[in-house]
Amino acid sequence: MFALIAVAFASSPLAKGQSKFLGNIIAASVPANWDTYWNQATAENGCKWGSVDQGGAYNWGQCDVTANHCKTAGIPFKYHNFVWGSQEPSGSLTKERIQKFMTAACGRYSAQYIDVVNEPLHSPSNARASLGGSGASGWDWVKTSFQMASTTCGSSKLLINEYGIINDSGAVSRYLGIVKACGSLIQGIGIQCHEFNINNLAAATCSSNLATLASAGLPIYPSEMDVSASPESAQAAVYQRIFPILWKSTSVKGITLWGWIGGQTWKANTGIYEGGRERQALTWLKSYLDSADGKV
Repeated sequence: MFALIAVAFASSPLAKGQSKFLGNIIAASVPANWDTYWNQATAENGCKWGSVDQGGAYNWGQCDVTANHCKTAGIPFKYHNFVWGSQEPSGSLTKERIQKFMTAACGRYSAQYIDVVNEPLHSPSNARASLGGSGASGWDWVKTSFQMASTTCGSSKLLINEYGIINDSGAVSRYLGIVKACGSLIQGIGIQCHEFNINNLAAATCSSNLATLASAGLPIYPSEMDVSASPESAQAAVYQRIFPILWKSTSVKGITLWGWIGGQTWKANTGIYEGGRERQALTWLKSYLDSADGKV
């Protein structure tokens, strides 16, 4: 089991005392003021199968950074992710190799949440034939992945995760088809909310698609949320339009932003803290979550 890293942390993240978390990513190290804002963490890259599995030998270094910090701070850790076509190790991709990886990960970490299958619609695993392919359900490979994780990582909440959902009613329908095919194995629905999906998303469309997703009766976890807009007042306006819809939904149990420090995010101009200064979007988030309207 990994050793704890001593980390000093603040006692007042933005969603402190709320019934749901507001989290963010951790990369190779924890920024000094991370805990001032966030109370859930996902490793940006360090826990993915393709990052950890280096020809059969496992490198847990960056994944440990996030897991250690969550344990020290007493906040939820989401493991991201097991099965994803965009980042897989080299060599033969078999069910047995995935099982070995899941067993190692869940033996090492006690994650509150796991993204078991990431982007099944847009980037299906190259190991899917070994996992049962489409099969009778059309999504047997996803179902098999969750069956394996359920047996191996039973204490964690098992999530599916995908982008292009919150802005597309057709994608919502297809996504719910996967959820239905897997039955009770899927315990939560992740919806990536990247800038290319929400920058121009109408509030009414966001509300409608979220309501349709909620009809599945599962917890919803908006993940990987970021906004790129200029000037910064335009970025803040997107947060003001979309974030409250997600936050106030009784089906949404937590939101995870995908980066926050300018110049250190995967998409340009998505930072909400830059040059030691809170941009307008972050200032608004603080104010909103401290207001009566933002209390949940």
